[in-house]
Amino acid sequence: MSVYTTIERDELVDFLRRFELGELVDFAGISAGIENTNYFVTTTSGEYVLTIFEELTAGELPFFLDLMAFLAEHGVPSAHPLADRQGRYLQTLKDKPAALVQRLRGHNIETPAPAHCAAIGGALGTMHRQIGAFESRRPNPRGPAWRRETAKRVLPRLGEAEAALLRAELDFEARFRLDDLPRGVIHADLFRDNALFEGEELTGIIDFYYACEDALLYDLAVTVNDWCTREDGELDETRVTAMLAAYAAERPFTALEAGAWPVALRAAALRFWLSRLQDKLFPRGGAITHIKDPAYFQRILARHVARHDHRDHVERLLATP
Repeated sequence: MSVYTTIERDELVDFLRRFELGELVDFAGISAGIENTNYFVTTTSGEYVLTIFEELTAGELPFFLDLMAFLAEHGVPSAHPLADRQGRYLQTLKDKPAALVQRLRGHNIETPAPAHCAAIGGALGTMHRQIGAFESRRPNPRGPAWRRETAKRVLPRLGEAEAALLRAELDFEARFRLDDLPRGVIHADLFRDNALFEGEELTGIIDFYYACEDALLYDLAVTVNDWCTREDGELDETRVTAMLAAYAAERPFTALEAGAWPVALRAAALRFWLSRLQDKLFPRGGAITHIKDPAYFQRILARHVARHDHRDHVERLLATP
């Protein structure tokens, strides 16, 4: 969500004529995130978020916009896309695909408490329980094949210790897959900066543009790694338990998922370590840039490797009457 594509006021005024949203009052670029260009837009009828897509194509985007509409209509707090006067979500601006969505109230939580983790876990469980009725599918573009190819790209630029950890983890992932677990469309990027709160109330989940089909447990592992990890890379047991218990209340775990939990945690940590390494070593230009530190996920992965047996979290939930 760095600003790669700049827009002028008259361009935005012209764009907004496609909608019934009144007159433009103000707009400002959003610096958080790294993939798309985003602006806060205020009109006389309300507040919105404009996204200009830098990587995704017009052919790919209906999946994401339809998913957001589906979730907003099925009990998951999320931003519903806005249709223009012809009923279309997908737009074009500056010769790039674009969309306008509701701006949700609330703000990001930098240091989540167990109550915040429980709220996120419950919402993710609801999403996974409802998602079977969503018919569209999209393969995970950052699955095992992407991880192997990205590793080849970054390995020559890593130090000896980092390279050894990466090679060992790629070997581990090749031996342990998540293909037999319950699957569906997942968020795949539910970090703290993609959720909004007012106090302890979850007011919205945003940025579904990595959504894809994969193991549901992997989605939960991605979320736990960000929300429930201390700065040293170790899991905070209280926050993990709060998130998993709230999730299981909406979608109970299977016994197979309990056994696969350590594998899911490691796969999720590897994916984001690699993406942050790629962004750091091969940066893209932008008017506002926001490159996240890959060392954070390197520490998380190293901790998971050192303490592989995390399945106790899920097994305790399975044992609860």
